[in-house]
Amino acid sequence: MTASDPSLTALAQGWCALSLLHGRIEARIERALQTGHGLSVREYSLLDVLSRQHDGEGGHLQMKQVADAVVLSQSATTRLVTRLEDRGLLERYLCPTDRRGIYTNVTEVGLTLLKEARPTNDAALREALDEAAANPELAPLVQVVESLNVPA
Repeated sequence: MTASDPSLTALAQGWCALSLLHGRIEARIERALQTGHGLSVREYSLLDVLSRQHDGEGGHLQMKQVADAVVLSQSATTRLVTRLEDRGLLERYLCPTDRRGIYTNVTEVGLTLLKEARPTNDAALREALDEAAANPELAPLVQVVESLNVPA
């Protein structure tokens, strides 16, 4: 295979289209969340992921799991958690069974903000996908996204 191999070129074009779709969606959601709720996409994602924790077996996520879920490094996730904790949206506490572990939960204020922001996020996502569907290069990717049935 060479750099000019048609299969590599097609692969690169596909990756560029996927990257373009992601960038457009993220930018649309970012603007909507910042304007309406003072949240970034990453902050919203972190609140959303942490709001889905539960007290049952494996219900609380370790920081690495949270970092993977919001697609950030562990150090960037920790800084993000600290910022949201400073705003009163998150709280940390020691694991009752392992004093070395620290759990992070969404506060009532954070849950309220998340509930208010969710329709904004969903509407911005829908608008971005609808706009992208009109672009012949992005339309197949939009169809794939819309066909996914991924559990939350």
